[in-house]
Amino acid sequence: MARPTPAKFEKTKVVAENRRARFDYYIDEVFEAGIMLTGTEVKSLRFGEGSIAESYAEIRGGEAWLVNSNVPEFSHGNRFNHEPKRPRKLLLHEREIARLQGAVERKGMTLVPLSVYFNGRGRAKVELALAKGKNAADKRQTIKERDWKRDQARIMRDHS
Repeated sequence: MARPTPAKFEKTKVVAENRRARFDYYIDEVFEAGIMLTGTEVKSLRFGEGSIAESYAEIRGGEAWLVNSNVPEFSHGNRFNHEPKRPRKLLLHEREIARLQGAVERKGMTLVPLSVYFNGRGRAKVELALAKGKNAADKRQTIKERDWKRDQARIMRDHS
């Protein structure tokens, strides 16, 4: 019997996307996690500002943290504004955290954020992937496959 396909996350507004992650890593499993944000961080994200290009997630003390993500200061924030590159706590179930920690420690995998978005209820979420890094040869193979698919689509379009 075939495995059922996992449900896709309901993304209404994507704020930041890490497109490079799918090129640099083999994506094994994807999780949805909430983020603990301050008021000015939420306002800044709603304006579409923010970057997760160089960020990663780690597990410290039984908690998941999003490290090195950039949410710029809110333009109308006063002295209560936030620090742009502070570590942000990710909200996951204890069982999920234990599973992620085991995969990172035993299998040598990495926690990579794929996107930051607002769901249908207006909550800020992170799409977090359990991934294994690719080496240079694997990346060349990915480029070759992508180019061949592009050529294949062009040939099919020209002949039909």
